[in-house]
Amino acid sequence: MPSDPSLAEPPDPTARPGRRYLRVLLRVLAAAGLAVDAYVHAHLADRYDPISASISQGTLFRIEAGVAALAALLVLVWRRAVSDAFAWLVAAGGLALLLVYRYVNVGKLGPVPNMYEPVWFGDKWLTVIAQAVTIAAATLLLLTGAYRKRFTARRRSRRRVE
Repeated sequence: MPSDPSLAEPPDPTARPGRRYLRVLLRVLAAAGLAVDAYVHAHLADRYDPISASISQGTLFRIEAGVAALAALLVLVWRRAVSDAFAWLVAAGGLALLLVYRYVNVGKLGPVPNMYEPVWFGDKWLTVIAQAVTIAAATLLLLTGAYRKRFTARRRSRRRVE
């Protein structure tokens, strides 16, 4: 144990309980946002079945619900950067499509029907909020995880030099 405090190693940021609780909270927020997204899409799917080309909008909603549910499960169970990135992509992709089809009449794209819907309603707002919360939480998960890995890698390389 060195007597000079300046020679002591800096504390390990992964050992701080506050950081661990923050990451757990972020995971719960991301999963909750994805769960709301999955619920709303599954709930609305039957209403959008009549809108179809080769594939109906209701089927696309069911796919979105399944992917969002999978992402929520992965964020909670498989706590890795890959699952955090997957959650971010699901939420960001869903939000981007929602906003595009709200403001732009894209028309029919191959097998995808024209999903232009220039109105706001409660379930759409709920989905926007849930996806925004998920994007924010997943972004922080990705940033704090990357920081932790870089910091511990630098500490390990310093130990080898000494």
